[in-house]
Amino acid sequence: MEKITIVTVSDNHYVILLAALTKSIEANLSENKAIDMWVIDDGISENSKAKLERSINPKITTLHWKSVKEIIPEGTKLPIDYSSWPLNIYLRFFIPFFIPESTPKVLFMDVDMINCTDISVLWHTHLEGNIAAAVQDSRVKTFDNSWGGILNYRELGLNGTTKYLNSGLLLMDLEKWRTNNVTEIALGYINNNKKFAFYPDQYGINIALANRWKPLDAGWNHFVTPDFAPCNVMHFVGRKPIYESYNGNPAYRDAFYKYLNQTDWKGTKPITESMRYLKKISNKLTKFKTIFNKK
Repeated sequence: MEKITIVTVSDNHYVILLAALTKSIEANLSENKAIDMWVIDDGISENSKAKLERSINPKITTLHWKSVKEIIPEGTKLPIDYSSWPLNIYLRFFIPFFIPESTPKVLFMDVDMINCTDISVLWHTHLEGNIAAAVQDSRVKTFDNSWGGILNYRELGLNGTTKYLNSGLLLMDLEKWRTNNVTEIALGYINNNKKFAFYPDQYGINIALANRWKPLDAGWNHFVTPDFAPCNVMHFVGRKPIYESYNGNPAYRDAFYKYLNQTDWKGTKPITESMRYLKKISNKLTKFKTIFNKK
């Protein structure tokens, strides 16, 4: 049986998204395929872990848990800013250092995705010598985008027309990633250019992988909008479908709940707007604590 290695990151607030994502992968997987799902655990409760374990199909999916402390090398300096982006946006950078060396590649997926087709089709994509494969960002298409691109691309000696990837889905060649020092380069650029990094994790990874990634069909990372379009992977980049204030097309939300209701979170009611803001405040407080503890 062929095994597909998938990695994602979740905290306890978003583990409900992980449950739906995992079930959507299982439901669309072709026969004689299995999933090794590695979850980078950013504070998931034991109760939530147990619910997720009960929700998966053990004949298809094997869960592996890795805590944040386990995967970040000692002495590593994570970029700290005052935005509401959680620190766990950087954890995908460390995947090549904890996955067994016998595993040549992994598929990283943001937790706020829903898979709509056989993920093994993507898994068998030939990287053609590139370090990774990804989808060109549909909003920030090139480095010279004036609000979300690489704002100092000229100073860095980069071409403004260079394609800009969305890091929510990455098919990664682990050996090439390690030998090309992608993690160190990406973190270095973010730490040294914070005022230019509107989307900090994507800022670093786009510079480190510039012209060294294979563009995938846009359907593998389709941003959810008010308009509906068939796709391979839905990406809830805005309001998540678990919130009352979700503002995407109802068909995307219905797809999410179709899979969520096959898990132990079945019947969960949408979260209020006040709880969404509390989550953002929590992200900022975590950063402030990190800054204070370093002083």
